[in-house]
Amino acid sequence: MNNEELWQATLAELEVLVSKANFITWFQNTSITAQQNGMVVLNVPNAFAKEWLECKYHKFILKALRSLSPEVRNVEYIISSQTQPLLQKNKFTQVMIPHEEQLEFKEFLIDRETNLNPRYTFDSFVVGPFNELAHAAALAVSKNPGVAYNPLFIYGGVGLGKTHLLEAVGNEIKKINSKLKVRYISSERFTNELISSIQNNETSFFKEKYRSYDCLILDDVQFIAGKIKTQEEFFHIFNALYESGKQVVFSSDKPPHAIPELEERLRSRFAGGVITDIGQPEYESRLAILKSKAEGKENYVNMEILEFIALNIQKNIRELEGALNAVIAKVKMTGKIPSSGEVKEILMKIMQPRRIVTANQIIKSVAEFYDLDEKILYEKTRKKEVVKPRQVAMYLLREDFNGSYPYIGRSFGGRDHTTAIHAYEKISKELKNSVQFMEEIRRIRELYNYKT
Repeated sequence: MNNEELWQATLAELEVLVSKANFITWFQNTSITAQQNGMVVLNVPNAFAKEWLECKYHKFILKALRSLSPEVRNVEYIISSQTQPLLQKNKFTQVMIPHEEQLEFKEFLIDRETNLNPRYTFDSFVVGPFNELAHAAALAVSKNPGVAYNPLFIYGGVGLGKTHLLEAVGNEIKKINSKLKVRYISSERFTNELISSIQNNETSFFKEKYRSYDCLILDDVQFIAGKIKTQEEFFHIFNALYESGKQVVFSSDKPPHAIPELEERLRSRFAGGVITDIGQPEYESRLAILKSKAEGKENYVNMEILEFIALNIQKNIRELEGALNAVIAKVKMTGKIPSSGEVKEILMKIMQPRRIVTANQIIKSVAEFYDLDEKILYEKTRKKEVVKPRQVAMYLLREDFNGSYPYIGRSFGGRDHTTAIHAYEKISKELKNSVQFMEEIRRIRELYNYKT
């Protein structure tokens, strides 16, 4: 396996372990320049990336490399401009690979003006029962920005395709009318830009820039919760855009009412448009997504492998794609299609085990979801806004923690076990009769099962 193949296979493994934002930020424009005597020389674009990879991701990189090439003992990181002298010093044979051929990751081809990834389009978005409403709303917005569904708020768990859908809106708007100004940005970057503008006395420029867009797309809006100055500036920008008939699109990991420390006026603004969610894909949708991702790669995977992955990876789309990439990397390395047993072995290596949930995590997540002070759940109050969350917590302690009824009763201010039994039975009954309530419980479970 040559340098390019080894690094592509390594990236396929790292993509599953690292968040999308960090993966794109720190592994962009990296490549293996040389390898000899167990030493891999990794080419990085600048000193900042070198320091970050050495300090933060070295053990992950080394582990991934060793899983693919056991003879690797260590990794040395060099900045691009230092490549040639280091190779001459070590008498390595350098294999120069044109930049555009080093990686197939189209995530790096970001449009500087819009910050959009051209790879994310409606054509490449797989629609299923779990996301059809969100897709329909996003498509309507792209066809008639500023009029249909304004603002549009899409929420859902990690790795379910929110970012893809948001960027598809932006790309479609630009495709229909290239003159419209569109900007996609993460809430974290929005906050950092605001901080920088304050430090440099450029807040007027910051405001003017964001009010000039015809469509502003803000990803992971839950990040601004608790940041008073950011929320204040964003509120005014939002108002200016909305009143001018400009389109605003948001995404979050939870609905507005469940985002803690979010100002009420922002919640009200979000609720003034359309709020829709993306759920977890069922088996048929997972298989359809894998088929889409595997197009053009039939030499590496067959239907049996895709069905096996779809059956065993159930959490989110990102993990599905990561599993598929890992299998393809293995085929490229070995030159043969793996058996079901070998695929299972590959999946076992990349699947992150579900966390063992604790009673405190369940109770904390319930309080967070219903925007309550955790302490109030233990108090002897019969207020409706407290009773239901407490009963939900009791239900989840029984279902997911396997707590006994006496234990659950004692956990909430020394209540009798019959109280816990009543709560469990009441919630169980409500779940059978309410799809909306089922969704609430699923969202709470996401908080303590998948939060990292």
